[in-house]
Amino acid sequence: MPEKRTMQRARTAKRRGKSASTQAGQFVKEELRHLRSGKHGAKSTKQAIAIGLNKARRSGVKVKRKRSSSHTSARRGGSRSRRSSSR
Repeated sequence: MPEKRTMQRARTAKRRGKSASTQAGQFVKEELRHLRSGKHGAKSTKQAIAIGLNKARRSGVKVKRKRSSSHTSARRGGSRSRRSSSR
């Protein structure tokens, strides 16, 4: 559950017309603060960011999902490595 002041800051940002990423930034900042103070067991900052964005989504912030990474398109071209060599 996000802290009251985090929810309040996100609502203020929404009222001011800020973007969804700015609103979600408050939740991410809170998680990073928790990580540094040792409040929960996130192992990395990336994990803390993911937790913060998840909390923002649950609170109603319209944060976009992560884009599909480019490595999936690189995998499609992997048929070259399976060429049959004539012996």
